[in-house]
Amino acid sequence: MSGYLNGLLALLCIDVMFAYGVFLPVMTGQINLGGAGFQALGGYVAAWLATTYDCPPWMTLPLGALAGAVAGLAIALPLARVRGVYLVLATIAFGQLVTGLILASPSLGGAQGIAVPSFVGLPVILPLTLLVIVACFYLCATRLGLAMRAVHDDEAVADLMGVSARAMQVVSYTLGGAIVGLSGALYAHQFGFVQAQGFDETLSVYVLLYVLLGGVQTAWGPMAGTCCFVLIPELLRNVLPGLAGMVAAIFGLPIGEVKIDDSWRLVILGAFTVAMMIWRPQGIVTRTLIEHLARPLGVFAKRRAA
Repeated sequence: MSGYLNGLLALLCIDVMFAYGVFLPVMTGQINLGGAGFQALGGYVAAWLATTYDCPPWMTLPLGALAGAVAGLAIALPLARVRGVYLVLATIAFGQLVTGLILASPSLGGAQGIAVPSFVGLPVILPLTLLVIVACFYLCATRLGLAMRAVHDDEAVADLMGVSARAMQVVSYTLGGAIVGLSGALYAHQFGFVQAQGFDETLSVYVLLYVLLGGVQTAWGPMAGTCCFVLIPELLRNVLPGLAGMVAAIFGLPIGEVKIDDSWRLVILGAFTVAMMIWRPQGIVTRTLIEHLARPLGVFAKRRAA
């Protein structure tokens, strides 16, 4: 496997893990735009322990996840009292707070960042990503997952049925923070470097878009959204040169006059995002789609049983 493909798959796995960490609060109706702050915490904890105390990855990875979980628990308690735009602003402020503290800390490298000596590759990242995916699917099928869904659908009715909305929100932020913190620790060890400027609010917005456009009705949504929005720009990198030649041929222009560079990838991706929000606001994967896909399997199973 080439180094480019290896790095792309590693980044895809880390982003999928990140998306599931953001997905859990969304399950309870909480929009989290501070995901980059959780990932920065996990990444910097792992990087600092690896460089300062020469800790191996099998120690830094769980401690990075623990840092994300503690941060999720710490902010979930006050955030459970706010709603709407105030919740969004509070999560953005959390991400900015984490970045500001890192930049102001000379022991964490400040604006220069930290180089991480130990490396983990796909043999570590891929199994952990699969473990997170399976755990999230299992969570959605448990009573806890159903309670979280109930809070998302109608908080007042869930409260009448004995489900504590605040408890579900705290649990979702804590578990989500642990997953995002783990993704940050993996990022630090995979790419060998962490810098606070790389964990900005743009990253949080992108990953939240992965979740929302992938679909929040099932656990398939975050994975589908992340795969689409990470892989499509990379596919366009190879398609755009041929597209320039096609446009030139259609309009009878010299090939050199039609310039479609890499910046058009963002234009196409933005147009695709707007189109998704207009024509399929419920996301790529919905419960109805899963039911339609599962129906032939059910019919086949009945025929085999007969």
